[in-house]
Amino acid sequence: MKFELLKTASDSKARLGKITTSRGTIRTPIFMPVGTQATVKAMTSEELKNIGAEIILGNTYHLFLKPGHETIQKLGGLHKFMNWDRPILTDSGGYQIFSLSQTRKITEEGAHFQSPIDGGAPHMLTPELAIQIQEALDSDIMMVLDECLPYPSTKSEAKKSMEISLKWAARSLQAKTNARALFGIVQGGMYPHLRKEYIDHLLTIHDSRLPADSLAGSTNHGFDGLAIGGLSVGEPITQMMEMTDFCTEHLPKEKPRYLMGVGMPENLVECIDRGIDMFDCILPTRNARHGTIFTSKGTLHLRNEPYKEDPKPLDENCNCYACKNYSRAYLRHLTQAKEILSARLCTLHNLHYYLSLIGEIRLAIEQDRYSEFKKEFYKKQETL
Repeated sequence: MKFELLKTASDSKARLGKITTSRGTIRTPIFMPVGTQATVKAMTSEELKNIGAEIILGNTYHLFLKPGHETIQKLGGLHKFMNWDRPILTDSGGYQIFSLSQTRKITEEGAHFQSPIDGGAPHMLTPELAIQIQEALDSDIMMVLDECLPYPSTKSEAKKSMEISLKWAARSLQAKTNARALFGIVQGGMYPHLRKEYIDHLLTIHDSRLPADSLAGSTNHGFDGLAIGGLSVGEPITQMMEMTDFCTEHLPKEKPRYLMGVGMPENLVECIDRGIDMFDCILPTRNARHGTIFTSKGTLHLRNEPYKEDPKPLDENCNCYACKNYSRAYLRHLTQAKEILSARLCTLHNLHYYLSLIGEIRLAIEQDRYSEFKKEFYKKQETL
């Protein structure tokens, strides 16, 4: 994997870049649709390509439990398994284990947990196993195993978790057996000094199997990119933004920056302004299945009564298949009736909106008018 920083906006920290992988080029900033269980829910691979998806996300934890990484490997890897020939990033499973707060235990060895899908069978996910699973899946970008803290957490809890995650990051790097890209994940709770300490340590971790003289003056033998984890876990939006801003101030400019699990369209706009390159979030797909629609004029709740006889498309400024062919009234009917087609069309629209928004953002950075773009974005949001 190769990352090129092409431009930084003159009036913000917004960046334009390019990630080159063996399976294709990814323009940054980028939004990655979430394909947790080898599928972006309700979408085919062809539809994802048609709306401009350049990379999607798969999940180590879920694919480990079902159908199993060894099964996917036997069938030719995750790309072939799901008929997707563009890049895939795989999350290590740390966040999913965080969500199993009642049935998991974190030790220095790894994360012990009970599976929710096979009668509570015990499992342990170690940094080495997380890498082994991701290599079997044949993803293009892998993530280290980390511990995600709940909000709020004390300083001592954050410090202890940080130390474990740093050790896991080093073990993840040592466990790699090929040239796939591997991203480190910055933790440290809501404590800036711990985040800074974490970043400093993360940047010193190199593959100890390489000769010492090959590391001199080089940044190429550590992590290929750096992610910010542990945000969007219940903290106030202002705190999430402050922590993102703080982290990007201390992250190296020559590596891509990935903010995990964030977010709402306005979150993307604000965090790109703070120097973030990559995002993933389940919101556009999950909300679509419940009739919550993202539009250029704000969020539309399709179940609401006013849309019962509304002949307009979901978004009059959108040229996706759903907006070109169906009315709000029809899509509301499908949503109320719990028809599968509702999930299909609403998901297609929401992802089209996110990817179109990212395209507009890239153009604004290229034209050096990001501040102007932000003002226009918020002005439009007030007109629904």
